[in-house]
Amino acid sequence: MTMKRLASVIRDLLLTATILLFLGLVVTRLDTAGQEMVSGPVKVIDGDTLVLDGKRIRLVGIDAPELRQVCQRDNQPWPCGKGAKDHLAALIGDAKTTCEAGGSDRYGRLLAVCSSGSRDLNAAMVGAGYAIAFGDYEAEQDAAREKRLGLWSGTFDAPRTWRQTHGGMDEVPHIPDGWLGTAMSRLGAWLKTLLSRLG
Repeated sequence: MTMKRLASVIRDLLLTATILLFLGLVVTRLDTAGQEMVSGPVKVIDGDTLVLDGKRIRLVGIDAPELRQVCQRDNQPWPCGKGAKDHLAALIGDAKTTCEAGGSDRYGRLLAVCSSGSRDLNAAMVGAGYAIAFGDYEAEQDAAREKRLGLWSGTFDAPRTWRQTHGGMDEVPHIPDGWLGTAMSRLGAWLKTLLSRLG
């Protein structure tokens, strides 16, 4: 490849990367414009649902066992739904809870990432094995499964399957807010790596 051709390819790649990064910034700004912050004392309903400031909040990207759901551990019934609720309540304790919602589900619940202190409650529930990935948090789920934590210490029906067989609300996995911005950032990082290899 001639130097002139190489310079042309690099220029085109840089222009493409700049355009994609600009679009990523625009999308990220649009994503955060519709977000709602709620904070204060919280009431835990189950392993993935809270009431905060009078608003019902569903922890986005995770799915915890339903309150009445029973799993198996050591060949014995284990009330995993109650265990998930208790674990979430223990994670929160007396700390102030803050939720950042980016929309709501078809049941009118805010879909949010919540934190208590500096702890991401969504990630912590999956990381401890008391919820499964439901559109996000796959890395935390893989770690919990490998360590056989929470649900992974025995056998269980996925919460969505349990709801379908026991007449509960049906849900589909959540698409995390900012997914397009994240994809653009990853694309930008990939292009930067590619350019560094060419240089």
